[in-house]
Parts: sequence; structure tokens; C-alpha cells
Amino acid sequence: MVDFLAENNLCGQAILRIVSRGNAIIAELLRLSDFIPAVFRLKDRSDQQKYGDIICDFSYFKGPEYYEGKLEAKPELQDLDEEFRENNIEILSRFYLAFESVHKYIVDLNRYLDDLYEGVYIQQTLETVLLNEDGKQLLCEALYLYGVMLLVIDHKIEGEVRERMLVSYYRYSAARSSADSNLDDICKLLRSTGYSSQPGAKRPANYPESYFQRVPISATFISMVIGRLRSDDIYNQVISIYMGITVNLVEAWEPYKAAKTALNYTLDSANIKEQATRYAASMETLRPQVQQLLKEGFLREEIILDNIPKLLNCLRDCNVAIRWLMLHSAESAYDPNNKRLRQMKDQVLNDSKYNPKILFQLLLDTAQFEFTLKEMFKQMLTEKQIKWESYKKEGSERMTELAEVFSGVKPLTRVEKNENLQAWFREISKQIESLNYEDSTAAGRKTVQLIQALVEVQEFHQLESNLQVCQFLADTRKFLHQMIRTINIKEEVLITMQIVGDLSYAWQIIDSFTSIMQESIRVNPSMVTKLRATFLKLASALDLPLLRINQANSADLLSVSQFYSGELVAYVRKVLQIIPESMFTSLAKIIKLQIHDIMEVPTRLDKDKLKDYSQLGARYEVAKLTHDISIFTEGILMMKTTLVGIIKVDPKQLLEDGIRKELVKRVAYALHKGLIFNPKAKPSELMPKLKDMAATMDGFYRSFEYIQDYVSIYGLKIWQEEVSRIINYNVEQECNSFLRTKIQDWQSVYQSTHIPIPKYPPVDESATFIGRLCREILRITDPKVTCYIDQMNTWYDMRSHQEVTNNRLFSEIQGTLGTFGLNGLDRLLCFMIVKELQNFLTMLQKTILKDKAVVDVFKTMLGAVNPVQGIVANASKVYASAVAKSQKIWSAYLEAIMKVGQMQILRQQIANELNYSCKFDSKHLAAALENLNKSLLADIEAHYQDPSLPYPKEDNTLLYEITAYLEAAGIHNPLNKIYITTKRLPYFPIINFLFLIAQLPKLQYSKNQGMTCRKATDPVDWPPLVLGLLTLLKQFHSRYTQQFLALIGQFIRSIMEQCTSQKIPDMPSDVVGALMFLEDYVKYTKLSRKFRTIL
Repeated sequence: MVDFLAENNLCGQAILRIVSRGNAIIAELLRLSDFIPAVFRLKDRSDQQKYGDIICDFSYFKGPEYYEGKLEAKPELQDLDEEFRENNIEILSRFYLAFESVHKYIVDLNRYLDDLYEGVYIQQTLETVLLNEDGKQLLCEALYLYGVMLLVIDHKIEGEVRERMLVSYYRYSAARSSADSNLDDICKLLRSTGYSSQPGAKRPANYPESYFQRVPISATFISMVIGRLRSDDIYNQVISIYMGITVNLVEAWEPYKAAKTALNYTLDSANIKEQATRYAASMETLRPQVQQLLKEGFLREEIILDNIPKLLNCLRDCNVAIRWLMLHSAESAYDPNNKRLRQMKDQVLNDSKYNPKILFQLLLDTAQFEFTLKEMFKQMLTEKQIKWESYKKEGSERMTELAEVFSGVKPLTRVEKNENLQAWFREISKQIESLNYEDSTAAGRKTVQLIQALVEVQEFHQLESNLQVCQFLADTRKFLHQMIRTINIKEEVLITMQIVGDLSYAWQIIDSFTSIMQESIRVNPSMVTKLRATFLKLASALDLPLLRINQANSADLLSVSQFYSGELVAYVRKVLQIIPESMFTSLAKIIKLQIHDIMEVPTRLDKDKLKDYSQLGARYEVAKLTHDISIFTEGILMMKTTLVGIIKVDPKQLLEDGIRKELVKRVAYALHKGLIFNPKAKPSELMPKLKDMAATMDGFYRSFEYIQDYVSIYGLKIWQEEVSRIINYNVEQECNSFLRTKIQDWQSVYQSTHIPIPKYPPVDESATFIGRLCREILRITDPKVTCYIDQMNTWYDMRSHQEVTNNRLFSEIQGTLGTFGLNGLDRLLCFMIVKELQNFLTMLQKTILKDKAVVDVFKTMLGAVNPVQGIVANASKVYASAVAKSQKIWSAYLEAIMKVGQMQILRQQIANELNYSCKFDSKHLAAALENLNKSLLADIEAHYQDPSLPYPKEDNTLLYEITAYLEAAGIHNPLNKIYITTKRLPYFPIINFLFLIAQLPKLQYSKNQGMTCRKATDPVDWPPLVLGLLTLLKQFHSRYTQQFLALIGQFIRSIMEQCTSQKIPDMPSDVVGALMFLEDYVKYTKLSRKFRTIL
């Protein structure tokens, strides 16, 4: 009969592929369960208020028109809905595909059962498949995996969350319009069951059988599968169903009468006591046994070969004891609200004298024993044939030599010639030579006979008298014995060890031993080498989900292997993180001693002061702590490079990643806590907090500098990479609030699974410390309360005239957060400017240009000023009238313009600081960037004059990349930046012109200070006003700027003409203001001074 799993057996291959797919689906569900968008849980009140109308459960299907109508009635809800779709459609699609694959799995299994029933597979029926050992196993697995899938979904992805995700997918995707969509069936299968994984939650009625019945499965098939399994005994009430998902049968089988009865004996108090006592006793006997076996040099090849059954029995007993005790003592297996389960757990713990440390020690020793035995056995298997052939050759040669001895020719001391013995030994030599390695059974039988013959020849021919002959015979017998031992080295022993040593049941509960592992490492870092064997033992759990995938040659093998291997490596990292944590604790003590206790030794030191500076106690403490750090480093490096699943774990890389992780955790926390500001504080806490933060960061930096040689890492490189990653990630998260399509953590180039950057809950409107810092700077330099003096680069309080802050603020930020911090602040200000300009244009289009009275003023004004080259008659009255009639719109306009101007000043200051520090710290980079920038601009200018000359193509990233470098080095002008794309706007030059002349009466000219505010109660700060207007105009076509400047020129000429005709000697203050605006405009835009004469 054809093997059921043979490639040409279609029936076997079909069910094998289904089972293989089942394992891959479970891996995908477990992988996705970590990426459920938190918003679908609607736990926060803010989420409920914001998204409550756009995230619906299955109640949506009762009246979709009602829900969609609510959205259509509110444009802001539609906008939010669209933004939500853009941000979540990718992850929703991934979840939907996983849900769909579960439904497709059960449909395919049902189709396979129908095919068996209808006789599609020749000579195969459900009965014949169940009679075959592989067939029975695969059919049971297929049904079992479907149950596991549904339970995993219900346990990891709550019912309400599933419903909300499916409804959102239905609304946002094109699937509902697709003819072959089975979305309805998927929704029916995965609607909420009412089950909750929260401790103490009540189990829903008829759960999980009603859940399993949602897609009907052949009752005949189920009863036949149960019939084949019914004879199996139940030894444990706590079992692992799949990759460490544990179930307590007492609770799970509660609603089922027959199942409960079957458990009665197992749950009998006397039986539990007997089992617990037995395993407690076996723990006591097994530990010394295993420790004896692990003693250096005890496990030798001959001992292993002679005691294979004994060693396997010891291994089996250890694993059985560990399995029973780990499962029956696991917290997750007992509901704390169930009195009966609590009592049962207490009885197990008391009767087994449960001690987690002793159990963990046995696990460690067993894993080490298993690993050593496996490695030695693998080595023996590899060398098996070579050794066997070597022993055969040695034995055959010994017999040939003995034959020659009895020929009488070879001069061996006093051995008489004996032709019979000569012939017999030659024959034995030939017999040994003829043994065939391939036919191990026959060779083994024949070897035993040859050993017997050699014993007999020694007795019958009285050869004992000749010691050399006896020695030859004894050696040959020894080689033949070795051949028998070697032929018995079979792969079945390794397979048995693999099955016996399975630790998949502990995939999740092993986490309860993490603290014990970490404590033992902290006390003795060399413990890592023992833990290596435990991690490898845990890696054997991967065989369970991968076996069928591998047998089916499925393409899912790599992704499933990567998922489980990644999970295990993450756990290894978690356990070993205690080493970097302990190192940083010691490091903090070292830095404290170096800064506060140990005095710095001067370059010249008087002999009599030597004792004062020696400080032996403090220096000894530093040396001791440094030695501890080195010991921790050695501990982790003792763990050789290990293949965990399919991922290679390099201990040096593991140490470096651990150090990075601890550094990131501590620096991120320090930045989060250190940069929280009280907006009511007078004066601002900004500078003191920046100074404190700089000292903290310097402490981290110095500690890293100190540690690098002792742990063999590149301290400066790691410091710069990780601090820049922390800052860039926080900038990215802060900028998310300005983006329609948010960058999720799993999409971020700065976030990492191995070295995660912590995410802290916001303490105010800002999401991160960089936002708080930026908003505090904007608060203290607010143009409503401060006055910026450009020549001094300083902000003064408008009322008290006291200095608020100056450009040293940016040097302080540079000292605290480095170049990346200033650069990040600059990027955030760019986003804020964009948002402000967008809001401003929305206000302009939806408020100002929709106000008919105001638009009429603009029309009248446009008629009055045309042609712009001329003079406006009765200028004062015309301008004053237009300003008065449009007065109501200017306050919001002024606020927006000033905010933009304020942020542009800050960007200029940041660029100055970056450029200064770049030239100071890296003059060659600064020079190279400046020259490259000039040459690129010259080439681009030349191209526009002559299009035949080269220009970077669209796919060339040179301009994009060089821009990033230039901005980081401060070699750019924020005033020349285009922040938004704009359309043509009517009356735009007129509006801006009227806005400017409406502000001029609020300002006065001072020879020393330039344009300043007349009244502190009506604040207008000149530099932000000029830069804000300049930035706004820069976003539009240059002809708008030309028209705007022409209007100012006309205003100056018209007013001066009127003054001349009326013989007013002094220049009006408004004209002075307008001239100052032109003066500053020319200065900031670097235009030629001839430009003003044209006006």
C-alpha cells in the first residue's frame, strides 16, 4: 500500500496541506494580535468622543443608512472618517485576510470530507483514512487546529474589537461590492461570542460549542475522530493545547456531564496528593542524579553507549516531573475567583513542596544534560561509519597478524607453527573483512558469533600461556565489541530525546521564571552558559507548528519560523537584559563617585598633598564597581553564538543591543521627566531645566565614555545613534498631530522591536518632550507679550522691558540635545508654520472672502488705487475709510501673521546656531557643503538659462539628500522656504496692503530700537509682523508680491504728495512705518536697493 504521506498520494497530500496551512494561520493570528490598533478598543474617553460615531460594531448592519447619514450630515466627521481610513486600511486589510483564511480553512476541510464521502480519492474513505496511523493523526490535527484558531481569536482579539474592525474594513474596502466576497460568512463566524479573557469574567452559555457550530462540520466525522481518541487516558487536569496556551480541564469541562465524570478520579484529592507527592519525591532523587551526570568528564562515549536506556529513562523522568509541576503550578491555569480551583492549586503546591527555584534548577540541569547528550550523540552519529570501518580494519589486521605468527615464518617469541590455527585466523580475518555496514542487523549477529569463536579458540587451544597471543585476541574482541556498540548508535535515540524533551507547553509559562533567571544571572553572570541550553530546549518547541508545514513543502515555512524564532529571541533578550541593567546601576554609582567624591588631580601636585588626593576608599569602590561591569560583560560573552530557531544570536551583538536598550530607556525617561514645564511659572523654568537636563545628559555621556573600553563597544557611536533615534522618533510622533496620514510605530524608521523607544502618556497638549520644549519657547517669546530686538537677538518683556531670553537659549538646547535636538525642533517648527498657514488660508477663503461687505471694500479700494503707478487723490481719507470698514477682520489676521513670523525668527536663530557649531566642530564638512550647494545652484541657474545643460532628473535624490544635510548644518534661509501649495486668490495684494497700513498706527519709530509698539495693551511686534507677511507672500506667485510692494510705494507717494500740498513739515508716522517695512523687506530678502527706487 502507498505511504499515506507520499507525494503521489493525493488524499494524504490534500489533508497535509490543510494542516500545514492551519499552523501558518495560527502563527499569523498570534503575530497580528500584537498590532491591534488601540483605538478599536475605545477604552479612553477621548477616543470614544472622537471616534464613537465612525467606529461601529455589528449593530451597523441593522441600519447602515442611519450611520452613513450621521457622517454625511457633518463635514468634519467625514473628514475624520477619511483620515481614519487612510491611517488604518493597511492593518485592517491584514486582519481581514487572516480572518478570511480561518473561514477558508474550515470550508476547505469540509470540502475534503465531502470528497472522501463522495469517493473522489480512489480506494480512500473516512474509515480507511482513520485506520491509517498518519491519516488518523492528520484528521485529528485538522479538526484540533480549527478549534485552536477560533479560541486564539477569541482570547487574543476581543469580540467587540473584531466586530469594529470587520465593520470598518467593510466600510473602507471595495470588498463589499465584489461578487465573490465571503465577508458575510466571515462576519457570521467571527461575531462576538461574549467571551472575555479578563480574570473572573463569566463564561457565556453554550461556550465554546455554539462558537464551533457557526460553520457546520460533519457530525459523522467528529464522532469518528472522538471514537478513535476515546481510549486515550487522562493523566493531567492542566494541559497545554498549542504553543503554551494552557487550559484547566476542571473549568473547561464544567458544563459537560460525561467529561466531568471522566475527570473525577483524576481530580480526587487522594489522587492529586499521590501524584504531587510522587513528583516531589522524583525531584529529590533526580536532581543529584543529573548533577552527577553533568560532572566534568563523566559523560564519555563508552558510558553513553553502554547506558543509552538508563540515560533516556533519567531524561524522561526529569522532563515528566518538570512538565507536571510547571503546568499544575502555573498561575494562568487557575481562575483566582474559582474556590475549587484555588483549593486544588494550594493542595498541589503543598503536597509537592513546590519551590520554583528548585524546579528551575532542575530545568537548567536537565536542559544542560539533554544538550550535552544530544551534541555527543550527533557527533557519534556523524563519525559512526568511519569508526566502525576503523574498528573492522583493526580487528581484521590483528587476525591476519596472528595467522602469520602461527605460520612459523614470523619470528615471534617461541610460537610453534600450527597450520590449522593459521588457516582459522585467516578465515576469521576474512569474516571480519566481509562484515557489511549497510546491513547492520546481520553484521551485528555475525559480530557476536565472531566474539564467541575467539573466546572458544583461546580456551580449546590453550593459548593463555602466550601473553602476546592473548593480547591480540583480547584487542580483537574489544574492537568487535566496539563495532557492536557503534552499530547500535541510531537516529531513533535522538528522535526519542526530541520527543521526551519537548518544552512547547512552557512557551508562555516560562515567563513566570524570568525573575529567578535574572536574579541568578545577577548573582553569577556565568549562569548565562547554562541558560543557553534552556533557551535551546525551548527552541525545540518550534518543531510542533513547523512539522506539517515542512512536510507539505509550504512557502509559509520561513515566515512561521521567523515569527516563533523572533518571539523566542525577544524572550532571550528580556532575560539577559538584567546584565545591561546591572551594568548601568554600577555605572551610576561610578559617575556619582567621580563627580561628587573623587577630586580631580591637578597637573602639578605638592608631595605633602598626595595623601589628600589619593582617596583610596573611593578609588577602591570605583575599581570594584568597574570589575563588576567587566564580570557581567564576560558572563554574556561566554554564551557562544547560538542558532535560536532560524535566528543566529551573537552574544556580542546581544550585549550591545542590551546596552543600547538600557541607554534608550534611561535617556528617554530623563528627557520625558526633565522637560515638563509649568506655564504659570514666573520667570520661565526653561533655562534652569535645560541646564539640569544638560548635566544629566553629560552624566550619561561621561559614563558611556568610561564604560566603552571595559565592555569593548564603540561608546560615542552608540551614544550618537541612540540619542538621535530618540529625538527623531519623538519629533516624528509630535509631527503626527499635524499629519493626516499618521506614522504608526510599526512603520517608523526610528522605532525598533529589539531596542524600543518608550512611549509616555502626554502630560499636556504636546505628545512628547520635544513638543513641550517647542511650545514653552513659543510661549515665552509670544509676540503679544514680548518685543524682539533683531540687532540684539533678544526678546524683552513688553511691559517691564526686562530681558526674557536671547540667542543663548539655542546654544543651551544644542548643549543639551545636540545637533539632532535643534534639527528636530526646526522640523517641528516647519510643521507648525505649515499648519498655521493652512488655517490662515482657510480663514481667508471661508470667512473674509465670503463677507460681502468686506469684499465690497476691497473692490472699491482696487478702483481707487488703479493705476498703481499714479497718485491716489485724497489719499488719507481713502486709506482711512478702507481700513475702518475692514477693521473687524484684522485681529485674527494679525495673530496668524505674527505666529508665523515668530516661528520664522526661531528658525533663523536655530539655523545660526547650527551653522556656528558646524563650522566650529566640523569646518571641513561646513566648507564642503557650502561649495557643493553653490555649485549645484550655479548649475541649476545655468540650466534655466540654457535648457540643453544638465539638470538632476526626477529619480535623482541628490537635491533631496543635500537639502537634509544643509538644513542640519544651518546652511539655509527659512524665509525662502515654500511651506504650502497655493491657488490664485482674488484681492490678495490689496488685503495684505490694507492689513499692513491698519497696523502702522499701533507702531512708532525709535532711532535706537527701530519700530516698536505704541501701547502694551494693543501689542504688535515689528519683526514677527514683517517676517510673517514676507513668508505669506513667498507662498504665492511673485507677481502678488510685486503688486503688494507697488501698493506700498503708491501709499508713500500719495501721502507725501498730500503732505506737500498741505505744507505739513513732518513726515507722517505711517509713511515712516511703510518705509521701514520696505527697508526691512529688502534686508531680509537680500534684494537690490535699486528695487525701492523703482517703487
